[in-house]
Amino acid sequence: MASELMIVGIDDSTESMYALEWTLDKFFVPYSSNHPFKLIIVHAKPSPASAIGFGGPGAIDVLPIVEADLKKIAGRVSEKAKEICNSKLVNDVIIEVVEGDSRNVLCEAVEKHQASILVVGNHGYGAIKRAVLGSVSDYCAHHAHCTVMIVKKPKIKH
Repeated sequence: MASELMIVGIDDSTESMYALEWTLDKFFVPYSSNHPFKLIIVHAKPSPASAIGFGGPGAIDVLPIVEADLKKIAGRVSEKAKEICNSKLVNDVIIEVVEGDSRNVLCEAVEKHQASILVVGNHGYGAIKRAVLGSVSDYCAHHAHCTVMIVKKPKIKH
């Protein structure tokens, strides 16, 4: 029986799916129910307002369309995560989709579930892009109240 809890944060990027696969390969033995961790996968779905910004008069008409699109993306991300887990023969997984900024959603999930480890992927942004866009992994490393493992996808050498 798993005594500790691990959260893997995912989005629709190849980097986060790589982090999930890497985690399953390293910590979850196929055909075994005696894993060292219980696994929760968390996807942060942006709110429609944050996805379109605070636009002009027509923005209110677009919100339902954006919300439907964000739900489709969240469904696709969740299905992809389930497929990866099933392919690695790990079936005892909880997948949560939570609306909000991914930085806050992941840190709040750590608190809510009292997780021991948070695993996130790394997009490999440079310093300028990271400063402008913000880095979820950097934020979580500084604010999550648990060990944070940042998984980097290896670069393909030519």
